[in-house]
Amino acid sequence: MRDPADLYELRPGYELAKPVMLVVLDGFVDAGSVGKQAAEALFDAFDAEEVATFDVDRLVDYRARRPVMTFVENTWTEYEAPKLVLYLMHDTEGTPFLLLHGPEPDREWEAFADAVRDLVRRLSVSLTVSLHGIPMAVPHTRPSTVTPHATRPDLVAGHVPWIGRIQVPASAVSLLEFRMGDSGHDFIGYAVHVPSYLAQSEYPRAAIAALEYVNGATGLALPTGKLEENAESADAEIEEQVADSEEVQRVVANLERQYDDIMSARQSNDGTEPLLAGNESGLPTADELGAELERYLAEREGGGDA
Repeated sequence: MRDPADLYELRPGYELAKPVMLVVLDGFVDAGSVGKQAAEALFDAFDAEEVATFDVDRLVDYRARRPVMTFVENTWTEYEAPKLVLYLMHDTEGTPFLLLHGPEPDREWEAFADAVRDLVRRLSVSLTVSLHGIPMAVPHTRPSTVTPHATRPDLVAGHVPWIGRIQVPASAVSLLEFRMGDSGHDFIGYAVHVPSYLAQSEYPRAAIAALEYVNGATGLALPTGKLEENAESADAEIEEQVADSEEVQRVVANLERQYDDIMSARQSNDGTEPLLAGNESGLPTADELGAELERYLAEREGGGDA
């Protein structure tokens, strides 16, 4: 069996006091570019120091996601090599945390999970948190909701489950969470719900919600000011487009009624039953949610616009 450390290079000299590690990888489901925007906000706000770099030649399928090269007149001048890196940052209060960021591995998922678990052990990571967006039949006129999941139930205590049992395409991050649980490590994932009609666009409101969930779970102080500015601009553009279409207005109105029904069910739910597990009229079933995700993936692969 290969040594997990063969997949990465760790720079020496890092002794951290049980830091939190955030995981934001590109390449799979990220409706509304939630993870992308959240990561950009962190890189804009904080200095990032490379702690460990992964061997992307082993992990990335270049033919599926071709890197960019620059050609000038008669020669190649630049190659933008993909990077999968573990960064060290400090939040607005100076608390250190780690960010694993880069392309989602296409290959060797088990080896990747072993390597990350090895880093978690070597760097004494106390909690790992992932975040991304998923398409959902929710309106943009209501607060963002989330499907949280974790390796221990008490890590997401207080969150009423949205669904019961559902099968969806796997990802490297979901496998990582699963394997981390096998090893007794704490891991929380936040899948923020993005209106399905905005899934292919950047939706800053959901990115703000994602960072706020992370702040609440970890105690970190992560900034959302720049995202708030972007959200105000996006909100105005969305409202303008909705106002121009009676059909879209009807869709949004129906989603608002559905959302309000779900929130009403949440208030009367004791937390033991998934919100969407019963026979509530008009609410999406697990099959419908799975179909929504499959449509989103098909649009991504086909390059279609929402």
